[in-house]
Amino acid sequence: MKRFMLMVCALMMAAGTFAQAVGSSEQPVVQAASMSLKQAWEYGGWIMWVLGAISILALAMVLYFLGALRLGAIVPRALLTDVLAKIRKGELDDVHRLCDRRPCALSSVVLTALETLRNVPQCDVALLRDAVESEGAREAESIQGQTEFLLDIATIAPLLGLLGTVLGMLTAFGSVATNVANAKPVVLAAGVSQALVTTIFGLFVAIPSMACYAWFRRRAVKQVARLEAATSEVITAIIGMGAR
Repeated sequence: MKRFMLMVCALMMAAGTFAQAVGSSEQPVVQAASMSLKQAWEYGGWIMWVLGAISILALAMVLYFLGALRLGAIVPRALLTDVLAKIRKGELDDVHRLCDRRPCALSSVVLTALETLRNVPQCDVALLRDAVESEGAREAESIQGQTEFLLDIATIAPLLGLLGTVLGMLTAFGSVATNVANAKPVVLAAGVSQALVTTIFGLFVAIPSMACYAWFRRRAVKQVARLEAATSEVITAIIGMGAR
C-alpha cells in the first residue's frame, strides 16, 4: 500500500513538472504570435491604407447624417406653422420669403407649389397635387439615397479585406513553391495569419457601417413620412385658400 501511494505521488509530481514545462514552452510562442497594430498595418500592405481611407469616409458620413437627418432638419416645425398661417391669410409672397430664408425639403415643396400657382393661373387641384408630389418624391429620394453610401462602404470593405487575404496567401504559397526544400509549415502559417489581417480590418469597417446604415435608413424613412404629412397640410391649406 505504501509503495502504491509512493507511485501515485511520483506520477502527480511528474505530471505537474510536465505541465509546467509545457506552459513555459508555450509562453514564448504566444508572445511571439502576438501582433501590434503597427505590425498588422505593415502586414496588410497597401490595402490597409485603402481601408483606412474608407473608414475615415464612413466616419465623416456618419457625422454628416447626424446633422442632416436630425429632427427638424427636413420639416422644421416652426417653418411649417408659419407657412400654413400665411397661406390661410393669402400672403403667398411672405410664404415665398419664409421658404427662401430657410432652405430645406419642406421649403422646396412649398416653393414648387407657389411656382405652379404662379405659372398656371387656372391651376386645378390635380395639377397642383401632381407637381407637389413629384417634388416631394425627388426630395424623398435624395434623403433616402444618401444613406446608401454607408451600405456601399459596408459591402466594399470586407471585399477589400478578402482581396488582401487572397494576395497574402498567394504570396505565402508562392514563396513555398519557389523554394520547396526550405519550406516550413510555421512559415506558411505565419504568412496566412498575416494575410487574414486585412479581412479582420475590413470587417471592423463593415460591421459599424452596416449598423449605422440600418439606423439612418429608419431615421430617413421617418423624416420622409413627416415630409409627406406636411405636404398634405400645405396642399389642403392652398385648396382652402382657393375655395374662399
